Amino acid sequence: MSLFVTLAADILVAVLLAATIVTSLRLSRRISQLKGDETALRQTIGDLMVATGTAERAIAGLRAAVDDSDRILNTRLETATARAAELSQQVEAGEHVVARIGAIVAQMRTVPARPEPPPAPPAPAPVPAAPRPEPSSPNGERLGAAAAAALAMSERALARVRARAA
Repeated sequence: MSLFVTLAADILVAVLLAATIVTSLRLSRRISQLKGDETALRQTIGDLMVATGTAERAIAGLRAAVDDSDRILNTRLETATARAAELSQQVEAGEHVVARIGAIVAQMRTVPARPEPPPAPPAPAPVPAAPRPEPSSPNGERLGAAAAAALAMSERALARVRARAA
């Protein structure tokens, strides 16, 4: 029986040795896989650090762009507010001119019609008015032209009233 026990013990040791070798091979493969994964993980961590630095620089650039945009927008809003106030003043001046023209027209309608006097001698050539400074906007030019036309109309109407009165 001792031979049988010895043989059984040797077989058991051989089986256990084979199992150990197989397990060692599997562990060796897994260790080499983990080492490969470690290298890949280190590479990924390095790439993430580079990406983080790039993102931080991009965020700083975006903040600077937002600050510039905010400053430019505030400047434009202030300019627009000033232009709106200027336009409002010009509209008021235009309404005043229109009211004056309306008053002149109303006054001309109330003057009784008289027979026409004999033709008067030709009037001397009018003296041109001093040139006015040019307005700075297209609306200002139109308002200036309207004001000049209204002034000319009022002067002609006044000359007719004086001619009829004489």
